[in-house]
Amino acid sequence: MDEEIKIKTEYIPLGQFLKLANILETGGMVKLFLAENIVYVNGEPENRRGKKLYPGDKVEVVGVGTFTVNR
Repeated sequence: MDEEIKIKTEYIPLGQFLKLANILETGGMVKLFLAENIVYVNGEPENRRGKKLYPGDKVEVVGVGTFTVNR
């Protein structure tokens, strides 16, 4: 199932998105999480915590779920 995550800004960095989606509890966990887990943004592998996500982007976290950024 595709879960919708609403943002209030123009974009959100991937690291903040992972916290907002309740995948991680703290920002300190992001770098290690991205090094050890596969995350796809719009079908492309992504490991940069600063990657900007915009409304309409799809984020798939392998083993967790698929999310859509929305405003």
